[in-house]
Amino acid sequence: MSNSLLEAVFAEVKEPCSLPMLSVDMENKENGSVGVKNSMESGRPPDPADWAVMDVVNYFRTVGFEEQASAFQEQEIDGKSLLLMTRNDVLTGLQLKLGPALKIYEYHVKPLQTKHLKNNSS
Repeated sequence: MSNSLLEAVFAEVKEPCSLPMLSVDMENKENGSVGVKNSMESGRPPDPADWAVMDVVNYFRTVGFEEQASAFQEQEIDGKSLLLMTRNDVLTGLQLKLGPALKIYEYHVKPLQTKHLKNNSS
């Protein structure tokens, strides 16, 4: 690759990218954020603790993790199990690729756990 081509490529990169998924939007259902607002419309109970295994699987399919959703079914992860999962469980126990596993935990499992705790701590 010539130096001028490399310079042109690097000239396009002015600053590191800021990832839009770093902030959790509890109502945005894009891959990387939590789709909680439409829980009743999807047929899932609003409280993840009440989700059956297929509710968990369908949740992850809905938010863009079609490939990874089957791991939750294979491991029989229902809502109560999902809320008990640690970061390590998601990263190693489900045998997922690291990138999707990190997103699943940080942008879905962890926020669902936090929301559940807030709703049930009163």
